[in-house]
Amino acid sequence: MANALTLIRFDASIDRASMELEGRTTRFRLVDVGDHTLVLEMAVEPGDGEKLGVRVRYKDGGSPAYAAFALVSHPRLVDREVEVVRRPRSLEALEAALAEKEAQLVALRTALKPAGLVFSGRLGLEGVQARPIGAVPANAQNEVGVLNGAAYRASTWALAVIRVRNLPGQPAWMPGRARLTRADGTSVKVLSVDMNKAQLAPGEEGLVAVESEAPFWKKGEVFLLELLDRSGAQRLSIPDVKL
Repeated sequence: MANALTLIRFDASIDRASMELEGRTTRFRLVDVGDHTLVLEMAVEPGDGEKLGVRVRYKDGGSPAYAAFALVSHPRLVDREVEVVRRPRSLEALEAALAEKEAQLVALRTALKPAGLVFSGRLGLEGVQARPIGAVPANAQNEVGVLNGAAYRASTWALAVIRVRNLPGQPAWMPGRARLTRADGTSVKVLSVDMNKAQLAPGEEGLVAVESEAPFWKKGEVFLLELLDRSGAQRLSIPDVKL
Protein backbone atom coordinates (compact mmCIF):
# COMPACT_ATOMS: atom_id res chain seq x y z
CA MET A 1 0.00 0.00 0.00
CA ALA A 2 1.29 3.47 -0.85
CA ASN A 3 2.62 5.71 1.97
CA ALA A 4 2.91 2.75 4.36
CA LEU A 5 6.18 1.39 5.75
CA THR A 6 6.88 -2.33 5.48
CA LEU A 7 9.72 -3.95 7.47
CA ILE A 8 11.09 -7.19 6.03
CA ARG A 9 13.26 -9.03 8.55
CA PHE A 10 15.62 -11.84 7.51
CA ASP A 11 16.83 -14.60 9.86
CA ALA A 12 20.36 -14.45 8.38
CA SER A 13 22.70 -11.70 7.27
CA ILE A 14 22.09 -10.46 3.71
CA ASP A 15 24.36 -8.95 1.09
CA ARG A 16 23.15 -5.36 0.80
CA ALA A 17 24.71 -4.77 -2.62
CA SER A 18 22.90 -7.80 -4.09
CA MET A 19 19.39 -6.49 -3.40
CA GLU A 20 17.29 -6.29 -6.57
CA LEU A 21 13.93 -4.47 -6.51
CA GLU A 22 11.68 -3.87 -9.49
CA GLY A 23 10.69 -0.24 -9.89
CA ARG A 24 13.11 0.88 -7.17
CA THR A 25 13.71 4.34 -8.60
CA THR A 26 10.17 5.03 -9.81
CA ARG A 27 7.78 3.23 -7.46
CA PHE A 28 9.34 3.63 -4.01
CA ARG A 29 9.81 6.64 -1.76
CA LEU A 30 12.10 4.81 0.70
CA VAL A 31 14.37 1.78 0.30
CA ASP A 32 16.62 1.06 3.29
CA VAL A 33 18.74 -2.11 3.26
CA GLY A 34 20.27 -3.27 6.55
CA ASP A 35 22.30 -6.28 7.60
CA HIS A 36 19.16 -8.29 8.44
CA THR A 37 16.37 -5.96 7.32
CA LEU A 38 14.78 -4.26 4.34
CA VAL A 39 12.48 -1.27 4.89
CA LEU A 40 10.21 -0.19 2.03
CA GLU A 41 7.79 2.67 1.53
CA MET A 42 5.93 2.75 -1.75
CA ALA A 43 5.06 6.00 -3.48
CA VAL A 44 2.91 4.26 -6.09
CA GLU A 45 1.42 0.89 -5.21
CA PRO A 46 1.17 -1.94 -7.73
CA GLY A 47 -1.86 -2.10 -9.96
CA ASP A 48 -4.33 -4.99 -9.99
CA GLY A 49 -2.46 -8.18 -10.79
CA GLU A 50 0.91 -6.41 -10.91
CA LYS A 51 3.86 -7.92 -9.03
CA LEU A 52 7.10 -6.17 -8.09
CA GLY A 53 9.91 -8.66 -7.55
CA VAL A 54 12.41 -8.53 -4.69
CA ARG A 55 15.58 -10.64 -4.63
CA VAL A 56 18.49 -10.61 -2.20
CA ARG A 57 21.47 -12.91 -1.59
CA TYR A 58 22.49 -14.26 1.82
CA LYS A 59 26.05 -13.57 2.93
CA ASP A 60 26.90 -16.97 4.39
CA GLY A 61 26.68 -18.87 1.08
CA GLY A 62 24.25 -21.40 2.55
CA SER A 63 21.36 -23.03 0.73
CA PRO A 64 19.14 -21.57 -0.55
CA ALA A 65 21.51 -18.77 -1.50
CA TYR A 66 18.78 -16.22 -2.33
CA ALA A 67 15.50 -15.00 -0.91
CA ALA A 68 12.97 -13.98 -3.57
CA PHE A 69 9.36 -12.83 -3.30
CA ALA A 70 6.89 -10.41 -4.89
CA LEU A 71 5.05 -7.33 -3.66
CA VAL A 72 1.36 -7.13 -4.57
CA SER A 73 -1.46 -4.72 -3.67
CA HIS A 74 -4.53 -5.41 -1.52
CA PRO A 75 -7.50 -3.01 -1.17
CA ARG A 76 -7.73 -3.33 2.64
CA LEU A 77 -4.64 -5.13 4.01
CA VAL A 78 -1.00 -4.12 4.34
CA ASP A 79 1.87 -6.12 5.81
CA ARG A 80 3.71 -3.86 8.24
CA GLU A 81 6.27 -6.51 9.20
CA VAL A 82 7.35 -9.64 7.38
CA GLU A 83 9.61 -12.38 8.74
CA VAL A 84 11.69 -14.21 6.13
CA VAL A 85 12.83 -17.62 7.35
CA ARG A 86 15.24 -19.65 5.30
CA ARG A 87 14.41 -23.31 5.59
CA PRO A 88 17.34 -25.68 4.90
CA ARG A 89 16.73 -28.06 2.04
CA SER A 90 15.85 -31.55 3.16
CA LEU A 91 18.25 -34.47 2.76
CA GLU A 92 15.93 -35.94 0.13
CA ALA A 93 15.98 -32.72 -1.89
CA LEU A 94 19.76 -32.51 -1.70
CA GLU A 95 20.13 -36.14 -2.77
CA ALA A 96 17.77 -35.57 -5.71
CA ALA A 97 19.73 -32.48 -6.78
CA LEU A 98 23.01 -34.41 -6.50
CA ALA A 99 21.61 -37.29 -8.58
CA GLU A 100 20.49 -34.81 -11.26
CA LYS A 101 23.95 -33.21 -11.41
CA GLU A 102 25.64 -36.62 -11.61
CA ALA A 103 23.35 -37.60 -14.50
CA GLN A 104 24.21 -34.37 -16.30
CA LEU A 105 27.93 -35.05 -15.79
CA VAL A 106 27.59 -38.57 -17.21
CA ALA A 107 25.69 -37.20 -20.23
CA LEU A 108 28.38 -34.56 -20.79
CA ARG A 109 31.20 -37.10 -20.58
CA THR A 110 29.38 -39.36 -23.01
CA ALA A 111 28.78 -36.50 -25.45
CA LEU A 112 32.53 -35.87 -25.58
CA LYS A 113 33.24 -39.48 -26.58
CA PRO A 114 32.73 -41.09 -30.03
CA ALA A 115 29.76 -42.91 -28.51
CA GLY A 116 28.14 -39.53 -27.89
CA LEU A 117 28.30 -38.74 -31.60
CA VAL A 118 26.48 -42.00 -32.36
CA PHE A 119 23.87 -41.50 -29.63
CA SER A 120 23.14 -37.97 -30.86
CA GLY A 121 22.80 -39.08 -34.49
CA ARG A 122 25.74 -36.93 -35.63
CA LEU A 123 27.72 -40.01 -36.71
CA GLY A 124 26.02 -42.46 -39.05
CA LEU A 125 26.90 -45.37 -41.28
CA GLU A 126 28.77 -43.16 -43.72
CA GLY A 127 31.26 -42.25 -40.99
CA VAL A 128 33.47 -39.19 -41.26
CA GLN A 129 35.63 -38.20 -44.21
CA ALA A 130 38.60 -35.86 -43.72
CA ARG A 131 40.71 -33.81 -46.12
CA PRO A 132 43.72 -31.58 -45.42
CA ILE A 133 43.58 -27.80 -45.77
CA GLY A 134 46.82 -26.24 -46.95
CA ALA A 135 48.63 -23.22 -45.55
CA VAL A 136 47.71 -19.71 -46.69
CA PRO A 137 50.52 -17.13 -46.56
CA ALA A 138 49.73 -14.07 -44.45
CA ASN A 139 49.80 -10.67 -46.13
CA ALA A 140 50.02 -7.11 -44.95
CA GLN A 141 46.24 -6.87 -44.56
CA ASN A 142 45.99 -9.89 -42.25
CA GLU A 143 46.82 -10.13 -38.58
CA VAL A 144 46.88 -13.94 -38.72
CA GLY A 145 48.18 -16.64 -41.02
CA VAL A 146 46.83 -20.14 -41.69
CA LEU A 147 49.38 -22.83 -40.89
CA ASN A 148 47.31 -25.89 -41.86
CA GLY A 149 43.96 -27.48 -41.24
CA ALA A 150 41.50 -30.23 -42.06
CA ALA A 151 37.94 -30.49 -43.37
CA TYR A 152 35.58 -33.09 -41.92
CA ARG A 153 32.28 -34.28 -43.36
CA ALA A 154 29.59 -36.59 -42.00
CA SER A 155 26.02 -37.17 -43.12
CA THR A 156 24.58 -34.48 -40.85
CA TRP A 157 27.44 -31.97 -40.41
CA ALA A 158 30.58 -30.54 -41.96
CA LEU A 159 33.46 -28.90 -40.15
CA ALA A 160 36.48 -26.90 -41.30
CA VAL A 161 39.24 -26.75 -38.67
CA ILE A 162 42.19 -24.46 -39.32
CA ARG A 163 45.30 -23.75 -37.29
CA VAL A 164 46.02 -20.03 -37.30
CA ARG A 165 48.88 -17.97 -35.90
CA ASN A 166 48.59 -14.39 -34.75
CA LEU A 167 51.54 -12.50 -36.16
CA PRO A 168 54.11 -10.88 -33.84
CA GLY A 169 53.45 -7.23 -33.11
CA GLN A 170 49.70 -7.57 -33.70
CA PRO A 171 46.99 -7.04 -31.05
CA ALA A 172 45.19 -9.99 -29.49
CA TRP A 173 43.02 -11.76 -32.06
CA MET A 174 39.60 -13.45 -31.73
CA PRO A 175 37.44 -14.99 -34.46
CA GLY A 176 34.06 -13.43 -35.10
CA ARG A 177 32.03 -14.58 -38.11
CA ALA A 178 32.72 -16.94 -41.00
CA ARG A 179 31.38 -17.38 -44.52
CA LEU A 180 31.45 -20.48 -46.72
CA THR A 181 30.89 -19.83 -50.43
CA ARG A 182 30.51 -22.43 -53.18
CA ALA A 183 32.17 -22.11 -56.57
CA ASP A 184 28.90 -20.85 -58.13
CA GLY A 185 28.75 -18.00 -55.58
CA THR A 186 26.00 -19.40 -53.37
CA SER A 187 26.54 -19.45 -49.62
CA VAL A 188 26.26 -22.29 -47.13
CA LYS A 189 24.82 -21.56 -43.71
CA VAL A 190 27.45 -21.42 -40.95
CA LEU A 191 26.16 -22.71 -37.61
CA SER A 192 29.06 -21.85 -35.33
CA VAL A 193 32.60 -20.46 -35.11
CA ASP A 194 34.69 -21.65 -32.16
CA MET A 195 38.32 -21.45 -31.08
CA ASN A 196 40.19 -23.59 -28.56
CA LYS A 197 41.44 -20.45 -26.78
CA ALA A 198 39.69 -17.29 -25.64
CA GLN A 199 42.04 -15.19 -27.80
CA LEU A 200 45.43 -15.37 -29.49
CA ALA A 201 48.26 -13.23 -28.15
CA PRO A 202 50.92 -11.99 -30.63
CA GLY A 203 52.87 -14.98 -31.92
CA GLU A 204 50.38 -17.51 -30.45
CA GLU A 205 48.69 -20.35 -32.36
CA GLY A 206 45.18 -21.75 -32.03
CA LEU A 207 42.55 -23.91 -33.71
CA VAL A 208 39.42 -22.36 -35.23
CA ALA A 209 36.48 -24.64 -36.06
CA VAL A 210 33.73 -23.57 -38.47
CA GLU A 211 30.64 -25.81 -38.54
CA SER A 212 28.17 -25.66 -41.41
CA GLU A 213 24.68 -26.98 -41.95
CA ALA A 214 24.16 -30.58 -43.07
CA PRO A 215 25.95 -31.17 -46.40
CA PHE A 216 23.64 -31.09 -49.41
CA TRP A 217 26.48 -30.70 -51.93
CA LYS A 218 28.62 -33.34 -53.63
CA LYS A 219 31.52 -34.77 -51.68
CA GLY A 220 34.77 -32.92 -52.24
CA GLU A 221 33.14 -29.73 -53.53
CA VAL A 222 35.46 -26.72 -53.25
CA PHE A 223 34.57 -23.76 -51.02
CA LEU A 224 35.98 -20.37 -50.19
CA LEU A 225 36.19 -19.94 -46.41
CA GLU A 226 36.30 -16.36 -45.16
CA LEU A 227 37.06 -15.79 -41.50
CA LEU A 228 36.41 -12.37 -39.97
CA ASP A 229 37.84 -11.23 -36.66
CA ARG A 230 35.66 -10.04 -33.78
CA SER A 231 35.74 -6.43 -35.00
CA GLY A 232 34.83 -7.42 -38.56
CA ALA A 233 37.73 -5.37 -39.94
CA GLN A 234 40.17 -8.21 -40.64
CA ARG A 235 39.26 -10.89 -43.17
CA LEU A 236 41.19 -14.09 -43.75
CA SER A 237 40.38 -15.84 -47.05
CA ILE A 238 41.11 -19.57 -47.37
CA PRO A 239 40.43 -20.92 -50.88
CA ASP A 240 40.16 -24.53 -52.04
CA VAL A 241 38.53 -25.88 -48.91
CA LYS A 242 37.03 -29.24 -49.87
CA LEU A 243 34.08 -30.42 -47.80
